[in-house]
Amino acid sequence: MASKEERDRRRAERLAAERAEASAARRRVVAGYVVAGVLGLAVLVGVVIVVSSGSDSNTIGGEDVCAAAHVQPQSGFLHGVAVDCREGTPPPELHQADLQKAAAAANCDLQLNLKDEGNTHITKESDIPDYGTNPPTSGNHNPEQLADGAYKDYPQPWYFVHSLEHGRIEFQYSPDLPEDDQLAIKGLFDSDPDGMLMFPNPDMPYEVAATAWTQLVGCKTYEGDKTLDVLRDFRDIYRGNGPEAGIPISF
Repeated sequence: MASKEERDRRRAERLAAERAEASAARRRVVAGYVVAGVLGLAVLVGVVIVVSSGSDSNTIGGEDVCAAAHVQPQSGFLHGVAVDCREGTPPPELHQADLQKAAAAANCDLQLNLKDEGNTHITKESDIPDYGTNPPTSGNHNPEQLADGAYKDYPQPWYFVHSLEHGRIEFQYSPDLPEDDQLAIKGLFDSDPDGMLMFPNPDMPYEVAATAWTQLVGCKTYEGDKTLDVLRDFRDIYRGNGPEAGIPISF
């Protein structure tokens, strides 16, 4: 049996070892926090850099384009059309989800399943057809479609007709529409811009219209939330419909 002195010596050695191990563990924890903090800071800085570089503009074809226009460079071409950098007004909640009822309530003209006027690629302006609907909903068009996004100028129809062929929805409005109403439509566009285009149209007989391939809804007057319901319902039904919807775009 060990003597009392021996037991005391062993106990002292054990306590010293436990204290040393505890101290080492604390150092490891502190070092871990430091490393984690450095890595976290690096990630945060990286995120800030990415957000900062992408929040104001995108580069498309060597040209800076504001992020607020939601232009998707992989979806087509700008064709020299100026983009709409305005921030839209956040849209209200949907009130009427039935397109037919919404169109009736807003006094809009709903033209569905229209004649397919063809989709041949043409490159001469002299070959541009007289489209059978206004705004156009199908027909021969330029091989380079207009990129998804919001524009402040009216594009040439043979570009945006091609966009319809690829399943896009296009919100169009009279340039004479009051600014607040334009921003309300822009806000609806901003809330879900994928596969969408928006631009003024000075030539159509409506204040507001939405088009898809062989589908059209035109509203003689803008009726606030009722018209926004029509645009939203039309978008949700017909976005992605078109003879070449889902087909990758060739550049």
